[in-house]
Amino acid sequence: MKLLAIDAGNSRVKWGLHEPGGWVARGVVATAEADRLSDAFSQLASAERVVAANVAGVLTADRIAESVSRFGVRVQWVQSREEQCGVRNSYGEPARLGPDRWAALIGARHLHAGACVVVNAGTTMTVDALNTEGIFVGGLIVPGFTLMREALASNTALLKLHDGHFSFFPDNTADAMCSGALNALAGAVDRMLRYLNDTGEEAMVLLSGGDAALLEPMLSTPRVVDNLVLEGLLRIGASDV
Repeated sequence: MKLLAIDAGNSRVKWGLHEPGGWVARGVVATAEADRLSDAFSQLASAERVVAANVAGVLTADRIAESVSRFGVRVQWVQSREEQCGVRNSYGEPARLGPDRWAALIGARHLHAGACVVVNAGTTMTVDALNTEGIFVGGLIVPGFTLMREALASNTALLKLHDGHFSFFPDNTADAMCSGALNALAGAVDRMLRYLNDTGEEAMVLLSGGDAALLEPMLSTPRVVDNLVLEGLLRIGASDV
């Protein structure tokens, strides 16, 4: 089956076409330019199924629907459930868990059978705990790397947004802001990993998202996955056939 998976986030729309044997095409466009998806998909011969997770609003959903109309199939919009594809959802209101987080958890469960902390580092960073039994026990949402720095620059008089580098002991403001953001992000992951391990689990970190490369050196041996959400959308689409 040719399955087109689409992950519409706050900043970017990521997509991948999967055929038996693996991913055969992938791409990304800015969410603000989601109308460009039509051009991207015009290069694909066909898709038998389209599965999407959208956290970018109604306008983006409309653009996605328009862009895949050429395939003659409707979009399967993912919504979080109480249980699906081997993952159980312990959110107070399961349907209110973001569909991208739900798909990432399912993707993680497929790639790793044990306990793990599922990290998606993008505009925001989500840090979700999945135990050995496949139960999503809870998670965190924090501002992402750029959002943290932009918040400092926008809400203070003297801090300006400049490129910086990570340093253990920053000696200038740009590096202090960069290092502070990265330490805060890594700290959120490390704390969640500790919390999960304190329950008796032996967990690992699965790391994905646009800022994964920035965060990877800050963490102890994470497993980096190109796009956990797409991996999860693939499993959801295959399970609902």
